[in-house]
Amino acid sequence: MRAAPAGAARIPDVSPARMLTASSTYHRHGRRPLALAVLAAGVLALPGSARAAELLVSGAGWGHGVGMSQEGALGYAEHGWSYEAILAHYYTGTAIGPAPAGARVRVLIGKRVKSMPLETYVRGVVAAEMPSSWPVAALEAQAVASRTYALTAHAGGSRFDVYADTRSQLYRGPAAYTPQGDAAVAATAGQIVTYGGQPAITYFFASSGGRTEDVENAFLGALPEPWLRSVDDPFDQGPLHGWRIAISFHSATLRLRGRLRGAFRGIEVLRRGSSPRILAAAVLGSRGRTTISGAELAARLGLFDTWAYFSVARGPGTAPSTTLGPTTAPATTAPAPASSGSLKVAGSGGSEGPAGSSQGALGGTAAPG
Repeated sequence: MRAAPAGAARIPDVSPARMLTASSTYHRHGRRPLALAVLAAGVLALPGSARAAELLVSGAGWGHGVGMSQEGALGYAEHGWSYEAILAHYYTGTAIGPAPAGARVRVLIGKRVKSMPLETYVRGVVAAEMPSSWPVAALEAQAVASRTYALTAHAGGSRFDVYADTRSQLYRGPAAYTPQGDAAVAATAGQIVTYGGQPAITYFFASSGGRTEDVENAFLGALPEPWLRSVDDPFDQGPLHGWRIAISFHSATLRLRGRLRGAFRGIEVLRRGSSPRILAAAVLGSRGRTTISGAELAARLGLFDTWAYFSVARGPGTAPSTTLGPTTAPATTAPAPASSGSLKVAGSGGSEGPAGSSQGALGGTAAPG
């Protein structure tokens, strides 16, 4: 199911799974009618009192959206694609080339820096980043992407190369070794992604929602890179391919404190990227409006991704009105982006959690340190 472009889709009338806290399981409830405020010219606002109101967020994907989607790699592998084809799809115009002989990686583990051979490092990353039950081609694509990322990351300058967590990519050492992961590393030993004969930065993340994003739209100060362009991702079908979150206006006011003038009244999306993730938005308050980046807005509201559309529910007991956003379906399980009694989540269906939901690979994995 492909997430819809801006303003083109609606959320189906389904019985959403509701998450009570970050550690709870999903519990299904019956349909709860919602009164949604009318959206005019792309501006979300609630007339009158904000009491009992909820901000409804319909979104797609999990993570920064640049480079390889792990859920998409799974989908392509299930459709018979090789790891070379998967990597060529996500990293435009690249080729597979050799890693430098004798390459080593310096990993910051806690407060200590540990240097190790590149292949040893990749063994400790692959099964930490991707479930070993996934198809061989997906694991092999992960191995090559992780190997390349290690060579191009310079998170600690002259002191170290990568963090051992999702500020770079997950490294769990021998504890992460699995036969399937080891086989993927061995089958691709010494192979990296190159562009113009040089190692290419291979960002990756959990789920694209149907399309990846241009790098300059995702990371502050990033320059356009020809291999990190927005591409369609039709086989990304993970649990967070599409999702919905409801946040009370009171909670939104608290979350946006310092970026909000008065009480929260709504959100106006000002600019979108290619996917179309939010690049800039205006937070509407009772005493005026404030411009905010899509990344900061998502972080403050606890969203999985900046690919989001907004509507308003005034409370139970009335009929629904207009809703804009990607199509979603009920879910059985999914992680919450934040812990709050006033935040409720519904994700799209899927039996396997997002890449690393039990392994630890958050959507921000393989991003600039």
